[in-house]
Amino acid sequence: MAKLPPFPGTTGRRDWRTAFDAIRKLMANGDDTTQVFRIMRALNVGNAPMNYARFIATEQGGRLAYQRAELAQVFAQPGYAKQFAPGTVGATYNHFLESTGYSADGLAEVSRINAEEELHHPYAWFGRRVRDTHDIWHVLTGYKADESMGEAALVAFSYAQVGGLGWALIGTAAALKSIRVTGSRLFAKAVWEGYRNGRKAKWISGEDYEQLLREPIDAARARLNIVTPTAYLHAQRELGEEMASYLSNRREVNAATEKLAA
Repeated sequence: MAKLPPFPGTTGRRDWRTAFDAIRKLMANGDDTTQVFRIMRALNVGNAPMNYARFIATEQGGRLAYQRAELAQVFAQPGYAKQFAPGTVGATYNHFLESTGYSADGLAEVSRINAEEELHHPYAWFGRRVRDTHDIWHVLTGYKADESMGEAALVAFSYAQVGGLGWALIGTAAALKSIRVTGSRLFAKAVWEGYRNGRKAKWISGEDYEQLLREPIDAARARLNIVTPTAYLHAQRELGEEMASYLSNRREVNAATEKLAA
């Protein structure tokens, strides 16, 4: 595989002080997505050229890189997610957006704390591509996005797929804290399973997502070797909603809103 030069202007050094400050804040409030991007910037040194080289070496990566579609803009077009046939990845993604209240370009807004995210550079473009398909990865893997355990498991899956110590730090910290908070290892086992499943799966960052959305979801999972997360589903049943989302304040906010409305 070709070896590409580093991201322009980077030192090649990891910023552990920033990473540990950000992980402390993220573990205190799992809804503070800004901290995720601080961690990624601090620790994912060298990740961009590695993944971009892998991408353009794939069968369709060169064409996709040449076209340089900004997927957040594509997915956020009015009515875009509603166009897909029932049972497809796209239809499941549309249900995901409607059920969670998330938006196709929501992560793009949060990530703008990192100036590198918006650079006119191939590495930055590929980074945006990974960012903008995060919720589609939720759909493909079955890991819930509005749940701490689902996010942590997908973080571990992402580390297996695209590397980067930032993903590893987040997944490990969430798993270790879960043992203390939940009193069991079920959450941690679900996170470890996410990593193993990510290792087994095809490298999905190389997919043409506009075509993938049109594919039947069961067929897409089979083709990409994305297996059912059995340990995760078992942990969901055993821990219940409260423990599966111990990092999130969203439930408390929703509960308070319901009380005010009553």
